[in-house]
Amino acid sequence: MELAAIEDLIESHIEDADATVSRPRTVDQDHEDDHYAAVVVSPAFEGKSLVQQHQLVYDALGDHMTTDIHAMELKTYTPEEYAARGE
Repeated sequence: MELAAIEDLIESHIEDADATVSRPRTVDQDHEDDHYAAVVVSPAFEGKSLVQQHQLVYDALGDHMTTDIHAMELKTYTPEEYAARGE
């Protein structure tokens, strides 16, 4: 699955989300490598636990989590939390 397609799914399903998706390791051409990492920033995460934040992302990805994505490493932040990181 293309990185931009994953970003679009997340951003279209979570209010005001900004998603950056990457591959956390080198792709092995001899084997399927459907491992991804995402940093997602959204005010929709405000007041939610980390588990609830991640569930929002998994819900946005829907069936892709069982068909196109083998693993997703997530980092989720509210805009204030992300700004405090200085990135």
